[in-house]
Amino acid sequence: MPYEWQIDTAPEDSGAVSYRLRLWPYQSLPATGFVWFIGITAGLLSLPMLAVVGTTALWGLLPFAGLAIWAIWFALQRSYRKGQTYELLDMNHNALHLQRHDPKRPVREWKTNSYWVRASLRNGPVEHYLTLTDGQREVELGAFLTPEERVALRDELQDRLGRLRR
Repeated sequence: MPYEWQIDTAPEDSGAVSYRLRLWPYQSLPATGFVWFIGITAGLLSLPMLAVVGTTALWGLLPFAGLAIWAIWFALQRSYRKGQTYELLDMNHNALHLQRHDPKRPVREWKTNSYWVRASLRNGPVEHYLTLTDGQREVELGAFLTPEERVALRDELQDRLGRLRR
């Protein structure tokens, strides 16, 4: 799953626990796969042009092949930039701090008392829309996760929030 929990425990005498959750979008094509995909696509696009090498038709087809390779490159690079989005959720007995980091945008933050926070799922803009609320403000968490991952995350969040309240 594209999220991971870190648990920090304080010294034995205090018994305090804090949790850190890091969420990120799933990346299906690693950097080496990107290089291979662009190379193979360029090679396959050049195969039909071998038939017109030495003719003026090559110069008519070459810009379109170059444009196709550039469009694929641009789309994949844009996808990688969106993949740099991540969310950090820090929780302890007294506070909850949520940060969303998007490329080329300021960091969005939400701070509240962790005692009052509730995690809930509802059908809104997407299936199993995961939100956190403290009764005054409601924020979305894990918009880039699949519906099944949001359900699992909600269960884990409720469990950890319950442990912090005890």
